[in-house]
Amino acid sequence: METIELVVGRIGKPHGLRGEVTVDVRTDEPERRYAVGSRLRAEPPQGSASPLRALTVASSRWHQTTLLVAFEEIGDRNAAEAARGIVLHATVPVDETPADPDEYYDHQLVGLAAYDLEGAELGTVTGLVHGGAQDLLAIRTPDGRDTLVPFVKALVPEVDLEAGRVVVADRPGLVTPLPEDA
Repeated sequence: METIELVVGRIGKPHGLRGEVTVDVRTDEPERRYAVGSRLRAEPPQGSASPLRALTVASSRWHQTTLLVAFEEIGDRNAAEAARGIVLHATVPVDETPADPDEYYDHQLVGLAAYDLEGAELGTVTGLVHGGAQDLLAIRTPDGRDTLVPFVKALVPEVDLEAGRVVVADRPGLVTPLPEDA
C-alpha cells in the first residue's frame, strides 16, 4: 500500500521541566495524530544540531488553546529547547481520508478539474495555500493564468473526489477575468 506524509505540526517552546513541548498544530485531527504511541517523523530546522529524526508520543493534552505533547525521546527541558522548530510529519495510507466528510487532504484536491456552476471548465486545481483566515484553492486556467479561490462552501459548493472535480461559484475577477481584462 502506498503512503504519503502529512505535516501535522511544529514543536514550539518547552513547557515545564520534564520535556513537554507546545505544538503548533497543522492538522484538523490532532487527537488522531498525537494519540499516545503515534510515531512521527521529525524534520529539524536548517542549522539545528538536533539528532532527532523520529518521535513517539508519550502523552498529549490541551492547555486552553495550546496542545502540549510529551515525546518519549525528549526527557527534560534542555532536550525540549533543542527540539524547538522541528516539523512533525505523519505517514498515512494514500487512500486515507479525514474523519469529517467536508475535509480533504491537499493531495486529494491537486489535479481535480474545476468547473463553474453551469458546467464550463475553469481549469485544474494545482495546490492549496494555507492562510490564517482560510485556505485558498490554487487553480490554473486553460490559458495558463494562476488564480486563488477562497476554499469556503459559498465559493466551492461541491467537491467530488470520485468524479475528479470541484465546482466553483465563479464571479468576474475570481477565476474568469473581469470584462475589461479579457
